[in-house]
Formats: sequence, C-alpha cells, structure tokens
Amino acid sequence: MMITARRTSIVTLVIMALLLLPGISMAAQKIRFASVSWPGVSVKTELGVNVLNSLGYQASNTALSVPMIYKALESDDIDIFLGNWMPSMKGIADKFFNNGSVIKSVANMPGAKYTLAAPTYVIEGGLKDFSDIAKFADKLDHKIYGIEPGNDGNQIIRGLIDENQFGLGDFELVETSVSIMLAEVKTFTQEGKWIVFLGWAPHYMNNIIDMQYLTGSTAETFGTNDGTATVYTNIRKGFSEEQPNVARFLKNFTFPIPMMNEILQLLNDDSGLDYSEAGLLWIKNNPDIYRSWLDGVSTVDGKPALPVFEQYLRTL
Repeated sequence: MMITARRTSIVTLVIMALLLLPGISMAAQKIRFASVSWPGVSVKTELGVNVLNSLGYQASNTALSVPMIYKALESDDIDIFLGNWMPSMKGIADKFFNNGSVIKSVANMPGAKYTLAAPTYVIEGGLKDFSDIAKFADKLDHKIYGIEPGNDGNQIIRGLIDENQFGLGDFELVETSVSIMLAEVKTFTQEGKWIVFLGWAPHYMNNIIDMQYLTGSTAETFGTNDGTATVYTNIRKGFSEEQPNVARFLKNFTFPIPMMNEILQLLNDDSGLDYSEAGLLWIKNNPDIYRSWLDGVSTVDGKPALPVFEQYLRTL
C-alpha cells in the first residue's frame, strides 16, 4: 500500500510538473477573443481564431456588446478584443485603460472612419456638417439612425440629443442593428428620402451607397478630425506575460484599409461566404499579409508558424 501510494504521489508530481511546461498546459492553450457584430471586427477576429487554431491553440470567439467586452476583459473572462475604435470608444474604454485592467496594445488598423454620414444628395442639399442637421429636422423626421443598443456610436448620438448639442434635443436615436440600418439607408436612397446615419470605413457600405461623411465632429463626439479613427487591439492585464508567442503574433496582426474593404466587398458580393471564409479566401490570394503576421511566431509546441499555417491553408 505504501509503495502504491508512493508511486501515485510520484506520478502526480510528474503530471503537475509537465503541466507547468510551456505548450503542455491545456488552460494555457486557450485563447479567448471577443467581437461585436460588425463585419470588419468579425472578419479580423475569425482570422485570428483560424490562425491560432492552426498553430495548435484552442482559440474561440464570443460575440458580446462593447460594454460587456470591457467588463469581460477586466474580469479575465476574455483575452483579446480587436475592435477598439478610438476616439469614439473613449467613454467606454478609458476607465479600463486607466485602472490597468485592459491594455490598449497595438494599432491594428489606422486611418479608419467612424462618424455620422448621409447620402450624397443630402450633402449636396446643404446638410454637410453636424451643425446643419437641425436645420433639416423635418426632412429627417427628427431621427438619426444608429446600430445595436449599447454601441459606443449610439452612446455618442444619444449624448448629442440628451445635451441638445447642435440643436438636436428633439431628435430620436433609432437603434436597430448594422444590417437593419443599412437596409433602411438603401431604401431611403432608392426613394430619395433624407437620412443621417452612423457610418464607418472600412465597410462595403462605402461601395454600395453613394454617401459622404459629415464634418463638424468634436473631441467629445467622434473626434476633431471629422471622425478619422484608429482601431486598436486590446488585451487583458497579464496576457502578454502569460502568452508571449500570441502577443508577438498580435503585434504583427494588422489590417490595411484596402484589404478590409476588399474582404467586406467579397462578403457583400457572395452571400454564401461567412466571415471566416471571406477572410481566408482573401489571404490565400495575398500571402504577403499572413507572412508578415507570422514573422517570429511559433506553433504552440515551438515550431516555425509559417509552414504550418500554409499547410493549413492548402487543406481549405
């Protein structure tokens, strides 16, 4: 009995020691992304999940609202968020950056756009600036169209209304979803009706709708540069130290605006593709992008990542 107990203790100690080695701990292999239901963020996240899974990690993506994502990052329930649009998310994200629970990390997509927009015929009709919206309240039916409830852009629009900025105190924020909002915009443009809505780039809306972005945004709204934005990768506190190889990958994991526009156009042109398929199809035809992503990155068991990922692509 003593020999058996001693052997059991030895086996237990060996297993525990093995679990402490890099690449052995199952918990250490789990990489948890969160995303919001925006096509661009969904494409980027699904690409990240596919790349890391091909390298031996157990990567997953959970769809949450923006406020829930930051609470999940703070509580260590999520590791990575690729959709931190700044400055529009300052009101939600800054307190987590300031208390150190969430790290802003890498600018994965500079030169984006996020602000109010309108069809070109509305702009040409005189509604060019935030200060012009109230002048055409009747034409707009006193409405501004946003996306899903809880979204940071919606919160900015609601702030404009609640604080009567630009004379918008009697306007209504219409909260729906990206797909419903775009359907409304397309219907309005077909009928020549006036509408102001939350727009951004990259997104295929810029290709299928003759639209322009309003000027006049402020530092307290969508930023002083008329809504020009930078999208950051956010990670929870301690993640880089726990997962240095994945952190190296995330440092490389950036997205030129033309790349994202083309992928989102693929999604619009082929309704049979999902976010993962559209992203992988594009990078298969543009290998320089994924080669830069995998520079200096290894698999979960320490092998060079690039040949392993390229073998994965050949199986698709």
